[in-house]
Amino acid sequence: MPELPEVQTIVNDLNKKVAGRRITGVWFDWPKMLKDPLDQQRNKISHKHAAVFEKAIKGKKILSVRRRAKNLLFYLSNNLMMLIHLKMTGHLLVGKWKVESKKIIPLEPKEVVEDPYNQYIHLIFYLDNRKMLGFSDLRKFGKIILGTKEQIENLPELKNLGPEPLDKSFKFIKFVKLIKLEKRKIKQVLMDQEVIAGIGNIYSDDILWKAKIHPLKPANKLSEKELKGIWIAIHKVLEKALKLRGTSTSDYRDTAGKEGGYTDYRLVYQREGEPCQRCKTKIRRVKIGERSAHFCPKCQKL
Repeated sequence: MPELPEVQTIVNDLNKKVAGRRITGVWFDWPKMLKDPLDQQRNKISHKHAAVFEKAIKGKKILSVRRRAKNLLFYLSNNLMMLIHLKMTGHLLVGKWKVESKKIIPLEPKEVVEDPYNQYIHLIFYLDNRKMLGFSDLRKFGKIILGTKEQIENLPELKNLGPEPLDKSFKFIKFVKLIKLEKRKIKQVLMDQEVIAGIGNIYSDDILWKAKIHPLKPANKLSEKELKGIWIAIHKVLEKALKLRGTSTSDYRDTAGKEGGYTDYRLVYQREGEPCQRCKTKIRRVKIGERSAHFCPKCQKL
């Protein structure tokens, strides 16, 4: 799933490529991705709502795009707002496609045409400069919610989020308050979006390796020195990943269809059996619930 660096990379790209453009039309073949902001369960989608979405989005101007945690927020004209969550395998592409019956033919750019991970287009926004914004999603878990600015901002998935780790207001003292009473394993706490927004499986692994903290250690057992190490590592790892435009160990691509540069820089994530970059001990993997954690058993002792 795209995390903070990947989503922020997409946001930065979109503000350069599509901000100021007007949406002239929309095509989609998977109406289940279109969710109703007034339906809190959002388990069902009617053809009526899909038609309402299509009518409402047409002609709207994209004013700006922002990120909140792993969500993309499109600020549109007429006080409308659109939330897009990429989920497991989604990414947004700026290019051109030709729709022939149910077949989507990619035309440009080169990476979109050639990379198989960019071929699962289920939605296209047509823009007034003849460019298109496509949503590629292999597993079809992504979601789009269109509503008024007030409706979107009051969705539980936004209101219940924790602080942004790269914000200047995210001081060490705030981090300590969030973590010190948690009895869960530190890996689980770092990935909890209601504690800290935007960190997932990839970067929690690398953050804990950099801070020399075992992923299974209970958060409330961490010393102030250890917490300081994690807080510093959060900034270093996320800023490095953002500079390198994210990680593409799986489906993630940027808006041009290119892979992220942090893939080759990963410290421990998905490096099981490889030598630790500090001590050459083999990296191990352990299950935490339904997720995995990668760590060095020598550098990160429990």
